[in-house]
Amino acid sequence: MDKQLIFNFKTDISTINISAKLNNPFGSSIPIIASIAAKEFQQFIRSESQLWKYDFSKQRGKMFGILVVQKEDNTFGYLGTISGKIPGHATCSKFIPSIFDDSADDFFINKGMKELTELGSKISASNNQAEIISLKETRKQKSFALQEQLFENYKFLNLLGEEKNVLQIFKSSLHGNPPSAAGECAAPKLLQYAMQRQLKPIALAEFWWGKSNENIEREHKVFYPACKNKCRPILEYMLDDTELFNQANIDG
Repeated sequence: MDKQLIFNFKTDISTINISAKLNNPFGSSIPIIASIAAKEFQQFIRSESQLWKYDFSKQRGKMFGILVVQKEDNTFGYLGTISGKIPGHATCSKFIPSIFDDSADDFFINKGMKELTELGSKISASNNQAEIISLKETRKQKSFALQEQLFENYKFLNLLGEEKNVLQIFKSSLHGNPPSAAGECAAPKLLQYAMQRQLKPIALAEFWWGKSNENIEREHKVFYPACKNKCRPILEYMLDDTELFNQANIDG
């Protein structure tokens, strides 16, 4: 099993009462074991981010997440990652990667984005209104098709071992079409990695790191529930836990 992405606890957790049931991703209660993992992971971020040439105290922060897992030998560790991508095109070998593989279908996403950029350049360079309208419509159609193909390549497992892509998951929910970047939040990435490697999910937590977002109030190192517009349909499918999400409705 690929073990290099599992963090081992530095803290002594031998006296911690660890529940065998995953906490509600949309609830406000954070298990002690998740708080410990998050604190250790934040220390890692503080050190690692010095290599990214990105000042989180002055520039827009990001959501990060951890997932405590039980390994095959019944010991515990945790996984960590960022929602979306690391700023400035930086990388981190210890973060759980995106569900999407850039090399899929002969790098279709790179080719598609290049084509959209070229269409944008043609629109900017044109003085012919009819041509501009035609080019904009072409760009719109190609952008939509590229987004659909991208969502088709975001495939998630659930606890029953079944697999669906983002389009199929949202079609089966009451949320309509998936929003942009659905599938790139921390929680789905962490759970997918765990399920693929027979690691039992134990405790999940997501927190904000850095400067507050201008549009959404966020505080540094504060825990926040999983987002509902992007994550809820995916997590409902992955966890397949009616009781858990009924309680989430009660909690709001």
